[in-house]
Amino acid sequence: MLVYEGIKSGFINDVDLGIIADKIRNKYIEKIKRRPSSPEFNSWKNSMQYMRGVLSDNEIPDNTGIAIEYNIPPTGCRIDFMMSGFNNDKSNVIIIELKQWDKATEVAYLDGIYKVNTFVGGGLRDVNHPSYQAMTYANLIKDYNESVQLKDINVIPCAYLHNYYFENDDTLLSDNYKEYTDKAPLFGHNDVIKLRDFIKKYISSGDDGSILYEIDHGRIRPSKMLQDSLSQMLHGNKEFYMIDDQKVIYEYAISNAIDTVANNKKNVMIVRGGPGTGKSVLAINLLVEFNNRNMTCFYVTKNAAPRNVFAAKLRGDFTQTYINHLFQGSGNFVNEESNKLDVLVVDEAHRLNAKSGLFQNKGENQIKEIINASKFSIFFIDENQKVTLKDIGSEDLIKQYARELDAGIYIYELDSQFRCNGSDGYIAWLDNLLEIRETANFDIDGFDYDFKVFDDPNEMRRTIEEKNTINNKSRIVAGYCWDWISEGKAKTTVHDIVIPEYNFEMSWNLANSQTYAIDPESVNEAGCIHTCQGLEFDYVGVIIGDDMRYENGQIVTDYTKRAKTDQSLKGINKIALEKGQEEANRIADSIIKNTYRTLMTRGLKGCYVYCTDLELQKYFKSKI
Repeated sequence: MLVYEGIKSGFINDVDLGIIADKIRNKYIEKIKRRPSSPEFNSWKNSMQYMRGVLSDNEIPDNTGIAIEYNIPPTGCRIDFMMSGFNNDKSNVIIIELKQWDKATEVAYLDGIYKVNTFVGGGLRDVNHPSYQAMTYANLIKDYNESVQLKDINVIPCAYLHNYYFENDDTLLSDNYKEYTDKAPLFGHNDVIKLRDFIKKYISSGDDGSILYEIDHGRIRPSKMLQDSLSQMLHGNKEFYMIDDQKVIYEYAISNAIDTVANNKKNVMIVRGGPGTGKSVLAINLLVEFNNRNMTCFYVTKNAAPRNVFAAKLRGDFTQTYINHLFQGSGNFVNEESNKLDVLVVDEAHRLNAKSGLFQNKGENQIKEIINASKFSIFFIDENQKVTLKDIGSEDLIKQYARELDAGIYIYELDSQFRCNGSDGYIAWLDNLLEIRETANFDIDGFDYDFKVFDDPNEMRRTIEEKNTINNKSRIVAGYCWDWISEGKAKTTVHDIVIPEYNFEMSWNLANSQTYAIDPESVNEAGCIHTCQGLEFDYVGVIIGDDMRYENGQIVTDYTKRAKTDQSLKGINKIALEKGQEEANRIADSIIKNTYRTLMTRGLKGCYVYCTDLELQKYFKSKI
C-alpha cells in the first residue's frame, strides 16, 4: 500500500509549497485509518526537504516515479522513500531508508545480526543498521511481490542519514556491517552528490510511476528462491520431524487450505493441544509446505521469543536473514486488506491480545484481524497457558469472529505427548499438585520423568549447569517476583533474583536477545514466562517465588508479591475496585498457577524446583 505517490516534479512542487507533510498525513489517514504521531509528521517535514535537495538534478528525469511510506504486506514494515524509472530498458526501483540520526555508537550482536546503538524513541536503544533495514525490505519485495518476479523488476536498496557526518572510522562503516553496506550503500549529510550519482546509475529515463503501480498492485506470492531455500532448510532438520497425530492433522490442514484457496472460500482451523503435544513443530512444517505450494503463508505469535528461536533453528547455518520475515507478530494485521493472504498459522493463540501497538491503541481485536486478512487461518491453542490479563485468545472467541466474517470452522485435537518424556500423567499430576483441577494422579510414581525439589537454589543451579554441558538444552526460569534492576548495568555487579539466606544471586535475561532458549550464555541467567513459553528444554529448573505459598492445607497465590516491573497483571487493582477483591483474586490465581504450570512443563526429560516458601517446598516433597 502506497501512502503518497506521484512523480519527481510534483513532489518538488509539494515541498516548495510547504504542503508535502500535510499531503502525506492526509493520505496516511485515508489509507491507514489512523492519524500519524507528531514525530512522524515532523520527520516528513524535515526529511522531505533533504530529499528535495537530492532530486534537484536535471539528469534525474522529472517524470521519475516517487512513493512515500510504502507498507510491505503483511509485515507492518514501511519503506520511507521509493523511486522508479528505467535504465537501458531495465525496470528499476530504488528504496531509500531515511534516518534523522546524528550519531550512533556501540556494536551489539543481537538475534543473529549486528545492530547499532542510537537515540530513538526518547532514549538510547539497540536497533537495526539502516543498510540492513533497506536490504531486508528489498528482499521482502523480491520474495513476495509477484509483479517484481514476473516482470523482472530490479529492486535496489540504500540508506540516507541526512543529519549524519561520517568519519573515517565511523561505527556505521565498520567491517561488522560490510555485508549490509555492500548490498545497501550508506549516504550521509555530505554525500548528496554520491547519492545523486547512485540514483542516476539506475534511473536514466522516467516511468511516470508505472513501475511503482505494478508493485503496489502485485499479488503476494513466495518466490521460487524462497521456496527452494525453505525446503533445503527443513530437509534433515530433526528439530521439526513430525510423528503420530501431528502428521494426521498436517494432512487435514493442507487439504482444507488447498480447497479453501482454490474455491475462494474463507475457513478457520482450530487445533487444541496441551504442553508438549507438538503444536509448534506442526506449525513450522505447515509454514514451509504452504510456501512451497506457492501459497502466501506466515507464522504468527504475539511473543517474539518463539519467533526468533524457530527462525534461527530453521535457518541453521544459512545466511538468509530474510527468513526471519516469515515470522510475524500478531499485531501486524491491523490494516491488512480482507483475504489478502492465503494462510496464517497462529501459534500460542491463547496469548493473542485485543488491541495492538505499543500502547494497545491500534485495531479492534487481533483474532478478528488475522481471520480477516487471510483466506485460511490456523489457530494452535491451549487455554490453560494464558499467563497475563491481556491474553484473550479462546476457542469461543475464535468461533465468534469466524462466524462474524462468514468463515467455516474446523476443529482438531493433538493428543500425543512429546514433552515430559511423553507422560500425560505428569501433566495431570501437575494440575492436581498446583490445584488447577482435580485428577486421578495423586503421586508421581511410575512416571519416567526426573522431578526433584531442591532445598538449596545453588544446588539446583549446579545441577542445571551440569545438564547443560551435554547439549546446551537446560535452563533456569523463575516466577516474575523480582524487579528488573539490572537493566543497562553490568551483570557481574548487579543481580535481580537474590535469595540472601543461601547467598544466591542471578540476573534476568531480559536485556539479552530474544533467543534465550538457544544462546549458549543463557544458562547463566534466569528466564521468565515471556522468554520460554512455546519453547522447550531437556531440563528446566524453576524458582517459585513468593507469589505462591502453602497455607492451611492448600496452595495460596498472592499477586502483590509480583515484581513492580511485571506487566502480566497490570490492571488487576482496577478489577479489584470495579468487580471486587474476590474476583481479582480469582483471576490472578488462575494466571499465577498457569504461569508455573507452563514453566514446569518446559522440560522434555526433567523439572527441578526450588520454592522460596518453605511450606510449599514441604508440600511438593510430600507429593513425590
